[in-house]
Amino acid sequence: MRGMNYNHLYYFWTVAKEGGIAAACEQLHLTPQTVSGQLKVLEEALGAKLFSRAGRKLVLTDTGRVAFNYADEMFRLGAEMTEVLEGRAGGQPLAFTVGIVDVVPKMIAYRLLEPALHLSEPVHIVCREGKLDALLADIALHKLDIVIADTPVGTALNVRAFNHLLGECGITFFAARTLAARYRRRFPHSLADAPMLLPTTSTAVRGALMQWLDQQGIRPRIVGEFDDSALMNAFGQRAVGVFVAPSVVEQEITRQYDVRPIGRTDGVRERYYAISAERRLRHPAVVAVSQAARSELF
Repeated sequence: MRGMNYNHLYYFWTVAKEGGIAAACEQLHLTPQTVSGQLKVLEEALGAKLFSRAGRKLVLTDTGRVAFNYADEMFRLGAEMTEVLEGRAGGQPLAFTVGIVDVVPKMIAYRLLEPALHLSEPVHIVCREGKLDALLADIALHKLDIVIADTPVGTALNVRAFNHLLGECGITFFAARTLAARYRRRFPHSLADAPMLLPTTSTAVRGALMQWLDQQGIRPRIVGEFDDSALMNAFGQRAVGVFVAPSVVEQEITRQYDVRPIGRTDGVRERYYAISAERRLRHPAVVAVSQAARSELF
């Protein structure tokens, strides 16, 4: 096929996105006859039907779904390019909107996103925190450039998104100064019946941590469970119990909360992902985050 008419492709994309010719005509300010005619021309150029009828509804064929996926990415990138270039032409900072799953430690989120602040051009970063499913809905609507998560997007979620592993690390066990000496001796067996502060079961690390403790024959005394790692760290700082954090931020945790590491393990791995609507990362800030995470942080 030579010389695809991108107006025809845009009409097709709009019909598929709006769910029908009538709704698409309202968006395009064209008559139904014009849109129908242009769709027919596109189908003839492609040599395949793009829609089939199911009652009064238009349904994408297999070819139509493939064409829509490509068109969707093309027009999304075109809109993104226009926004970026308009912002730069007007001297505006580069917009970078990030979703952060609420169970991702704030210290990790900052360390991951910090490289975006050191680009050669100014960056205006907006961080939105929430549950993974809600943030993925915003990814699908192109309201976010990436989502930082502790789990990849599974196939069960009907969202077109791509996982990019940023890195992984083991975990470190911490305790306040008054507890550290006691539990550092004979680690990890010293954790048997030790008061422990744990991430909740909504976090990816919780299951792996409990499995590792079970393999060591250790049954700690759980005194608190937390979605928010910063709150868990604050309780640990007050000697309420032993707590865990990713080893990659061990020095920061030690310094900020005035606690001491009592032991480490690579038997439990924390993994962090950038989830995007695109297979290839193109946004300059997202590329900086990904490259720095892989080459420096992890």
